[in-house]
Amino acid sequence: MHLAGITAHPTGDWVVQAARNLLMDLGERADRFRFLVRDRDAKFTGGFDAVFAAAGVQVLKIPPRAATANAYAERWVRTVRTECLDWILIINRRHLHRVLGAYLRHYNTARPHRGLYLAVQQPTPAPAVPPGPARRVDRIDVLGGLIHEYQRAA
Repeated sequence: MHLAGITAHPTGDWVVQAARNLLMDLGERADRFRFLVRDRDAKFTGGFDAVFAAAGVQVLKIPPRAATANAYAERWVRTVRTECLDWILIINRRHLHRVLGAYLRHYNTARPHRGLYLAVQQPTPAPAVPPGPARRVDRIDVLGGLIHEYQRAA
């Protein structure tokens, strides 16, 4: 997952700029993507589609009135709400950006995903632990202790 931007009132121009920023952030990894599935919201203008077409990504619109066609996006929204946003009172845009940034780092690098056989999306290399007796496990608090990550102490 990637946080492309935050605004209270998205417009077509804002969404086009967010698409450009996303491709810039992805850099050389952008060529790994072949398709972008999007809904039919009016904010996704021709300029939005053109940004991805220039990068070689084919934009696919979901069919009208097909609630299950964007199930992955709906599942992501449910996950971020139930695990993070429903538990924190967001004060302003800057606070929302910090909270979502911390949650996305956890989601991409530490949270187990059932569809990936409990693996993480972007695993961080674990320190080499020599064989021997059981080692201590450290708890890392994310978002002030709302979420916990665990790793073996070196």
